[in-house]
Amino acid sequence: MPDASSRAVLALLVLLGGGVAALHAGDAAAADRMVPAALALGSAAVALVLARRARQLPQPVRRPWDALAVAGALLAAGQLLALARPARDLTSGGVEDLPTLLALPVSVAAAVLLLPPREQRRLGTRVWLDGLVVTGAVALLGDVLLSGLLDAVRGPAQGLIAVGYPLVGAVLCGVGLVTVTAVSEDRRRPAAWLLACFVAMAVVAVCGAAGRAPHAGAEPWRAVTALAWLTMLAAAVCAAAADRPGTGPARGRRRALPLRGGVVAHAAATAALLGLTGGVVVGRPMEVAEAVCAVLLLLLTSARTLFWALDAARLTRRLQRTEGWFRALVHSGDAVTVVLDATGAITSASGPVRAQLGRDEADLRGRLLVDLLHEEDADLVARVVAALDDGSSEGLPATGRLGAPDGSWRDVEVSGAARTGGRRTGDGLVLHLRDVTERRASHRELERMAYTDSLTGLPNRARFMAALQDALDRAGRGRSSCVLLVDLDGFKAVNDVAGHDAGDRLLREVADSLRAEARDTDLVARLGGDEFALVVDGGPAQALTLAERLVARLDSTRRHGETGPLLRVSASVGVTEVLAGADASATVREADLALRTVKAQGKNGVRASGEALVAESARRSRLARDLPTAITGGQLRLVFQPVAGTAERRVLGVEALVRWDHPELGVVSPEEFIGLAEEDGLIVPLQRWVLEQATTAHARLVACGRDLKLGVNMSVRHLQARCLVADVTRALQRSGLPPRMLMIEVTESVLMDDDERLLAELAELSALGCIVSLDDFGKGWSSLAYLARLPVQVLKMDRGFVSGIETDPRGAALVGSVIDLGRTLGMDVVAEGVETREQAEVLGRLGCRFLQGWLVGRPVAAADLPAVVDGFDPAVLPGPAPVPLAVP
Repeated sequence: MPDASSRAVLALLVLLGGGVAALHAGDAAAADRMVPAALALGSAAVALVLARRARQLPQPVRRPWDALAVAGALLAAGQLLALARPARDLTSGGVEDLPTLLALPVSVAAAVLLLPPREQRRLGTRVWLDGLVVTGAVALLGDVLLSGLLDAVRGPAQGLIAVGYPLVGAVLCGVGLVTVTAVSEDRRRPAAWLLACFVAMAVVAVCGAAGRAPHAGAEPWRAVTALAWLTMLAAAVCAAAADRPGTGPARGRRRALPLRGGVVAHAAATAALLGLTGGVVVGRPMEVAEAVCAVLLLLLTSARTLFWALDAARLTRRLQRTEGWFRALVHSGDAVTVVLDATGAITSASGPVRAQLGRDEADLRGRLLVDLLHEEDADLVARVVAALDDGSSEGLPATGRLGAPDGSWRDVEVSGAARTGGRRTGDGLVLHLRDVTERRASHRELERMAYTDSLTGLPNRARFMAALQDALDRAGRGRSSCVLLVDLDGFKAVNDVAGHDAGDRLLREVADSLRAEARDTDLVARLGGDEFALVVDGGPAQALTLAERLVARLDSTRRHGETGPLLRVSASVGVTEVLAGADASATVREADLALRTVKAQGKNGVRASGEALVAESARRSRLARDLPTAITGGQLRLVFQPVAGTAERRVLGVEALVRWDHPELGVVSPEEFIGLAEEDGLIVPLQRWVLEQATTAHARLVACGRDLKLGVNMSVRHLQARCLVADVTRALQRSGLPPRMLMIEVTESVLMDDDERLLAELAELSALGCIVSLDDFGKGWSSLAYLARLPVQVLKMDRGFVSGIETDPRGAALVGSVIDLGRTLGMDVVAEGVETREQAEVLGRLGCRFLQGWLVGRPVAAADLPAVVDGFDPAVLPGPAPVPLAVP
């Protein structure tokens, strides 16, 4: 589409055309003065627009329009010279004809520059024949029209103008036709406008020659000449506007056969021969040159027709050969090729139609493909068309259900598609169809197995998480959903007392109960063990009502087996709403928090997540999300708490403790993020960082002459990862800290994991020279028999033992028994959480030699640790107590 400046010039040309017509219809003297001025103005304006348009286009696309702008400037100069010539006589030639004649070869150069590069230019004999036919036809037609006028021509200059102008017009028409035929498809439109410009230029030449002849009827010819001139300028503007930036000859593009050129050539030849014949009929004598030209024109046209026939025969053979290849290809494959017309009706079907589609080709032909598809798959063709329009393969292969004559449905896959006529939207389609019923059935079975719990037949955890993600998407669109976590109370007793078969039967009964209470739009899933979950399509009120019904239904006392005991089974339910913007794991954690609250409050009930639980869940989610960044981003720091010996009266060691300075939440306690690290699989990289930092800082302290042990807490998960020994070894090597100075502290939960591999891992640490300590001893469940097998040198009593020891004789007796146990097993005992002098005095009397807590010293940074160690006041420690002999 022309831009604003091009549209303005076209409007100017229209106004000038109206003015020129009015001048020629009125005063002839005024026309002699004003018409050259109007033509000069129009030519100059067009030259400026063409030059401006050329600057907007890249090289080499701009070159034709630069040349055409020069031609327009020459035409404007010629008209200005004609206007300036004193005592001008427009019927005679003059200096103004020189720029006009120079504009003609420049215009031809513009057409040549529009052609593809020489290495891509394949004009061929047919294109040249078309150009010669048009050139001869226009020359002959011009001679017929001007033959009566040429007799009145005076002088050689006038004769040259009268004969040369028509010949130049004929050459321009031939060159224009060759250009239209030879250019690539993307430049066919500007070439067509350029041909129109050349045709108008030919009209200018022929009518200009007629207007130069001194006869009474010359004035109308001059009017037509001026109007054709303005039409020529308008066509030049449209040609430049039609050439878009970025277009141009592209290597490898196929050029169509010169059909348009042949048609135009035949039409021009026919018009010229009819004009010559008509002149003869009305009594005009035929000259020898005209007869020779007519014969040559007939010979050229016949040759062109012969080439046309040869092309048709060659194309027919190629089409037959291609059709044979296509049929062989179609019938040799296992897919059915279906051709649809523009309405979607099947015009043909090839290949194993009966085997793949269950129908005969005759039964398919003429029927709409949409009518044969299942109503839920009626958009299959639309999806294929959309994929073709997008130019991508995302929509393919597409699958739908095709009806068979016996009423069954076959899964049919569209493996490929193309338009029958390129990318025109009104064309039909070629589809490649394949029966995939068996494959789809196998896929559905595999999908069912992957997303179904084998015991209960309910969806499993993976399917539940997918459904929860869909609920989160619906929440973003304003549709409410809730999550229910259901945990059975008393299920472990059923398994332990009545056996696992009874437990499996109970789980199947619970699954049936959940299905019965839930609606069709709700999803019931088994997450594992005795834990179930529901995604409820509704708000909190509906979810709480359903949860209460489930608790009432599942609360029962039943006998498992004919003579088995009566066992009571109930359910605890945690409810949370699915909120827009949340993630699936955070939603499950929030429901789990509510469930654990029910368990802590006595079980057999319902608890919905409140504001406190929401805040806690949000905080945990935030910490879990930010913890990886904290490990690598410098948000973690270490502090060291001293451990003192009552006998030595000084600090004997320090324990490294990790702290997290969150940029927004502030200081995060280890009780919060250590558990998150274990749940999210980050405990190993976290403790690896602690090891490297702590050993490096402690090595500097030892290098300054301080004989201190370093204690570092290690998780059982780190032991289970089978990389703790390698991490400790690497940290010691990097820091240069002697192994004997490092004490690895593991919690007593290691006692619950009767794994010989863990025992071997601890033994390797001991063999390496490190001290192994059992931390938080007495906090949980401990196996004393297994404790005796562990390569542990130190027991650290949990701070719960020490709290209240100064006023509780029973607690003091329990602490004494732990100290005696450690002494019997040859282990040093460290009391944690010592905060008062009274607690230290009791521990001293009981024979505890090592104390840790705020009484001894608070945790400090590594830089402050030397001052704490050197400035330690032994007066806070109790006097050494006599140590009983160890029991052999």
